[in-house]
Amino acid sequence: MASATLPNSISVSPSSFHPESTVGGWAFSLRRHGSLATGFPMDNINNLQPKGIMRRSIASIQRDNISTNTWTSTSPSIQKESAPLLDTLKASASLDVAGFHFPGHNRGGAAPPLLSELIGMETFKHDLPELQELDNLFAPTGPILHAQKQAAELFGSSETWFLVGGTTCGVHASIMATCSPGDNLILQRNSHISAISGMVFSGVMPKYIIPEYNSRWDIAGTIDLLKVKKAFSDLKDQGRKVGAVLVTSPTYQGVCCDSLEKITDFCHLKGVPVIVDEAHGAHFKFDPTLPKTALEQGADLAVQSTHKVLSSLTQSSMLHVQGELVDRGRVGRCLQALQSSSPSYLLLASLDAVRAQLSKKPDTIFKEAIALAREATLGILEASCVSVLSSKDFVGSPKVDPLRVTVGVWELGLSGYEADDILIKKYGVISELAGARSLTFAVTLGSCREHVKKLIHAIESLAWRSLGENELDSDRRKGNEVNECFPFHHIHIAMSPRDAFFASKTRANLEESIGKICGEIICPYPPGIPLLFPGEIISERTLAYLMDIRDGGAVISGAADPHLLSILICDV
Repeated sequence: MASATLPNSISVSPSSFHPESTVGGWAFSLRRHGSLATGFPMDNINNLQPKGIMRRSIASIQRDNISTNTWTSTSPSIQKESAPLLDTLKASASLDVAGFHFPGHNRGGAAPPLLSELIGMETFKHDLPELQELDNLFAPTGPILHAQKQAAELFGSSETWFLVGGTTCGVHASIMATCSPGDNLILQRNSHISAISGMVFSGVMPKYIIPEYNSRWDIAGTIDLLKVKKAFSDLKDQGRKVGAVLVTSPTYQGVCCDSLEKITDFCHLKGVPVIVDEAHGAHFKFDPTLPKTALEQGADLAVQSTHKVLSSLTQSSMLHVQGELVDRGRVGRCLQALQSSSPSYLLLASLDAVRAQLSKKPDTIFKEAIALAREATLGILEASCVSVLSSKDFVGSPKVDPLRVTVGVWELGLSGYEADDILIKKYGVISELAGARSLTFAVTLGSCREHVKKLIHAIESLAWRSLGENELDSDRRKGNEVNECFPFHHIHIAMSPRDAFFASKTRANLEESIGKICGEIICPYPPGIPLLFPGEIISERTLAYLMDIRDGGAVISGAADPHLLSILICDV
């Protein structure tokens, strides 16, 4: 049986008591001052004062009697397909109580009409605060703890944390938990913007590795063991300490690091933990034909966007840990410092729900999605003259996630941004990512054959339409020309990201900024890979690439000047 032990002779245990005395399948049994009360109705419980590790409770227990509680579960009746946090949230929301707590809409009583018409009242009923029965994200002892343990078992980690700040928060925490101020973080230059902000928070210096780059596609790949060894050697020669290695695998386009297992083995011999930004690979565990997961290849920390290919709500993610190189207590402290003290239980419950969803068919749930992605790929290749990204486009033929279908549109005389705009407006097809020369389409559990057929038809129509319009237009055919202006060819770092972030700055026009120290993060989003970051020397080549994609239609975030006519530089 699962049981909970509370101080001062108050016990809580699961039971088949009267329904009115249970919350999420847990019945409350209170023993106070030598008297025992079990299975009594909720109106008796509600007469008690709230207190405890949380601020309040539907099953309110005497204020002076509770400071902590402990939940354990050994009951075989609790199946993997159950969703302990979601079930508890559902039960708590169904209770007929007088609530004098936040949020102010009070279970939908004051829900903004415009929003309630859009999402319905049930959402507001379940938008509850950190009530005691709902557990504490930062000191879990009840349903959150149980849900996280079930997730750890499913995903193959030693411990898993639920995140309400997205994978960005998980990357921040991973860097802060493994590196100290002044340490060096080895990472590939096409890492997500969260790695930069994580280094600003932690005071860490980057040691960048230039990833493989395919100029035909204008897409960066991953790194290999030789480059990692070279980075270690360079830092050793400089007397610098390596705090951790951060690998991005897979990339936004689904390109995987086939050297990951060799990299983790090498780093572990050095006593250095490996963090993997696996935002786009949370689904790899759930079909034998998919690439290996980061944990299966020895990663110490793996951060996954459960809301991407999997089906949790946007902004919800998971952080997994294994091995003994990472201080788990430090990870927890970093997460508490970085995340909201009022986490959304809707986001948390969605993580619990998707774990339960995956548990029902863990080895076959993605069969249909993989088949649809293959159908899309073959259909696009057969119906048009465009190319589809594959492992053959990179040295060593690394694995590419079959659920990412990246289509090259340069042969049509179009940029990816132009093609994206046409597909949306003319054909009602929306891509996941538009690049300078390509579009990436994500196939997920929610994809259907009707939409795949619509995609194939749209690409075929786009091809014929564009080729017909551009046949005699030599200027438009410039889309065929390969852009050799790879932005990550050479990196000079003059200041740490943290020092540059907080340094005084002035605005300089583009020509004046060349050779100066960048004071801001300039980042096309998506994919969220900074082209310039605080502390980097601004090069003419990087500016040329930046202007090229800006003029092509890319959305640039982070720059103080949205028109990119000027850049903030550090006053040094």
